[in-house]
Amino acid sequence: MNEKDEILSTYLRNFAGLTELDIAESRPFWKPRKIAKGDFFNMQSMVCNDLGLVVKGIFRIYYSDPETGEEKNLFFFSENQFVVSFRSFISQNPCWYFIEAMEHSEVIFISYKDLNGLYERNLNWGKFGRLLAETFFAYAQSRTEEFLFFSHEKRFLRLMEEHPNIVERIPAYHISSFLGITNPSLSRIRKRLKESQAH
Repeated sequence: MNEKDEILSTYLRNFAGLTELDIAESRPFWKPRKIAKGDFFNMQSMVCNDLGLVVKGIFRIYYSDPETGEEKNLFFFSENQFVVSFRSFISQNPCWYFIEAMEHSEVIFISYKDLNGLYERNLNWGKFGRLLAETFFAYAQSRTEEFLFFSHEKRFLRLMEEHPNIVERIPAYHISSFLGITNPSLSRIRKRLKESQAH
C-alpha cells in the first residue's frame, strides 16, 4: 500500500469508522491529483464533481464578484480535510466559488457518481455521506456564527486552531479577507497576541 493509500485509509477509518472491506471497495474510485500553486480544484460557475482529501497543501474557497473582481475568502482547507464546494457537489448545480491551491498541493479525489454508487451499495458508506453532510453543515454554521458573535481576535484564534501554521504559509492579505478585516488590523491583532503570550 503506498503512502497516499495509507493516508486515505487512516482518514476514512477515523472519520466514519469504515472497515478495511469498505475502504477496499472504494479504492478503485479514488484518484491522485497534483494541483500547482495558483491552479484550481474547481472554478466558479462550474459544477463541483469531485470530493478531494487534501494530502499536502492548502486551498482557499473564494467568491469573485463578477462586477468588481473583488475576492472574498470564505474557507481554507489544509492537510487531512476534505476539499469540495459541498452545495454544488450534492445538488450538481454550478458552484458560486473558486477553489484555488495556495501551495503546490496533492489531493486524492472521488467523483460524485462513484461516491453515490458506494452510498447505494453499502450502508457504511451511507453513514459516511451523512457525516460528510454534517461536517460541511457545521463548517457553514460556525462561519456564520463567528461573524455574528466573535471578535476579530477570537476569529483569528479559531483560524489558528483549525490551521495551526497558516500564517507562515499564505500571504497575510488572504487571512485579512477571510476575517473580514484590513491588513493593519490583522497586524495589530497578531502584535497584541504576541505581547499577551510574552507576559
